[in-house]
Amino acid sequence: MSLLKVDNDIKSKVDAFRERIKGEAEDLVANFFPKKLLELDNFLKDPCVNIIELREIHSEINLTATSPVLLSNLDSDSNSDSDSDSTLLSHQKFTGVKQVKKIKIKKKGTVDDKTTGKRVLVMPSGMMKSNAKLVDLIEKVKPEIRTLIEKCNTVKMWVQLLIPKIEDGNNFGVSIQEETITELGVVGLEAESYLDQITKYYVTRANQMSKIVKYPQVEDFRRTVTETDEKEYISLKIIVSELRNYYITLHDMILKNIEKIKTPRSSNTDSLY
Repeated sequence: MSLLKVDNDIKSKVDAFRERIKGEAEDLVANFFPKKLLELDNFLKDPCVNIIELREIHSEINLTATSPVLLSNLDSDSNSDSDSDSTLLSHQKFTGVKQVKKIKIKKKGTVDDKTTGKRVLVMPSGMMKSNAKLVDLIEKVKPEIRTLIEKCNTVKMWVQLLIPKIEDGNNFGVSIQEETITELGVVGLEAESYLDQITKYYVTRANQMSKIVKYPQVEDFRRTVTETDEKEYISLKIIVSELRNYYITLHDMILKNIEKIKTPRSSNTDSLY
């Protein structure tokens, strides 16, 4: 007799959910995982991830640095304003970037004679573009990462539902189930870290590009951007390789232990007679 009363309608729905998860997970392990590893293996042979000369993935930084043009102060009575304007025009000539001052508004709604506030950079071309080649490659890799995370969660749920009730002894099969669940969890976390890595790439590159806008005459800032792009390109190829390896590892491990995973405890009653 059950110690907990469960509504029959709810119980039937839960049982249907368990059967659905079982069917999906078994199909993933038997068919989807091997197909996916072959697909990713072919992806690794694609020319887009086998560029030898990394300069081919560099993107043009459309921001030229010219010689500065300094203007002398025209009004000795307004040294601070004149110095500021001279520096502003010099920087504008130097970088090709216009600087616009925020206008200070009086209480009555009229514009103050002296414009104050933080200067805002306006790019001549409207926007500093991302590296288009890397963006295209990232957009191909991200769905593969998401797919692995989702499929690992499905298989992990299936194995968790196969764990029998806690008993003393005869738990070797249960330990195999727990090891499988742990491995699936680790793979899922590793895949999530790849998404974080892509986000950090964009943030890092944006910071470096802002440095170029501010100091266009410093060549090292420009080189940091190309180095970051090259590093991300190499990392993306490694990510695809790791995704492929995860599929073959999980497929192999689960198939080798499928008997213990599906039937963690064997009955010894037949051997007693």
